Amino acid sequence: MSLGFYIIMAAQFFSSLADNALLVAAIALLIQSDSPGWLTPYLKFFLVISHVVLAPYVGAFADRLPKGQVMLVSNAIKILGCSLMLFEVNPLIAYALVGLGAAAYSPAKYGILTEYLPPTKLVIANGWIEGLTVGSIILGTVLGGVLINQRVANHLLGFDLPHIDTGIDTPAEAAITLIILIYAIAAFFNVYVPRTGARLRPLPANPLHTLVDFADCVKRLWSDKLGQISLAVTTLFWGAGATLQFIVIEWAKVNLGYNLSQASILQGVVAFGIALGAVVASATLKLDRAVKVIPLGIAMGLIVPLMVGVHTLWLAVPLMILIGGLAGYFVVPMNALLQHRGHNLMGAGRSIAVQNFNENASILAMIATYSVLIGLGLSIGWVIILFGLFVAGTMTMVQIWFNANRRKHHKEIEALLAIARSETH
Repeated sequence: MSLGFYIIMAAQFFSSLADNALLVAAIALLIQSDSPGWLTPYLKFFLVISHVVLAPYVGAFADRLPKGQVMLVSNAIKILGCSLMLFEVNPLIAYALVGLGAAAYSPAKYGILTEYLPPTKLVIANGWIEGLTVGSIILGTVLGGVLINQRVANHLLGFDLPHIDTGIDTPAEAAITLIILIYAIAAFFNVYVPRTGARLRPLPANPLHTLVDFADCVKRLWSDKLGQISLAVTTLFWGAGATLQFIVIEWAKVNLGYNLSQASILQGVVAFGIALGAVVASATLKLDRAVKVIPLGIAMGLIVPLMVGVHTLWLAVPLMILIGGLAGYFVVPMNALLQHRGHNLMGAGRSIAVQNFNENASILAMIATYSVLIGLGLSIGWVIILFGLFVAGTMTMVQIWFNANRRKHHKEIEALLAIARSETH
């Protein structure tokens, strides 16, 4: 891999590190204001709603400018959202602005891979970037937990500027201030993201034309016999993964007696498992064999309910790693296959925007469902059981769907796999 790839990786790492630390800090900010427990998952809801609403436009925007410029602008928006949290703006509203930056960032960070690298390196690159992203999730969630720890926060709050009242008086506010600096580091690397020379596509003059174009892209990807399967898997994965973040926090509180700072470390353990799975997948799987991993999604769903019976850390850690490992192993090749089909069908930025639209719609639906279940008083144990059965059942339906595709459209499926095989060998 060239130096440019590692610059892209560094920019992604620091931006993702800040994203994940910010979630923990924002939760602490809500707790600080005595918000009800059912409101906490809506942080994620407000974060991803921009991905859904703006999906038709951020993909076109990502294809309009060099990807490095798009990433730089996006990080500037995230910094603005963080700053608003320090000025007592409602955390949900400020977090929604961070979501706007994240929505614009995503098509660029993934789209640049298909522009910058040949198909032969796409699965390896996805393994690296997913592994590094998950590494940043691990460190980010742990960093967020550490920063809101009272002892650490006391040291941070001890740094005062002479004759200036910063108004930063709580652990959550101190954490957010440091997170802004991490976003600034990501923005520094964005400046040096290489130009790929890919053809820039003008924005449609009429916004309605953008909607029509996006709707056509959605239809084309869902109609593709391989694209629809990989899109279904990644859509479920990201919805389930976002929900699992909040499930782990509540489960750790009920079953292990952990506070938010301690529970965030367990979130990092799950992410560590995902990183392991992602690295193994990138080293052992080719693009044309991505569909072979679907049964691992079923297995993950069936293993999740085991969390209900776990009340000790020495059982919790290996179980979290196993769940994460299965998730990472099956999502990386499916994500690479989806990017490959999307790039061939409509271009990098637009295909990633379609992917984001579906995945974040799934996050909205699953987060809202989780919040409603918690609000109705359903125990976390039953929530975990229902969650695991839903994942296993949905992945089983995807497997049946693919088997039916292979029977009815055998020649088309084999031709598409042959294209993937020829471009990755």
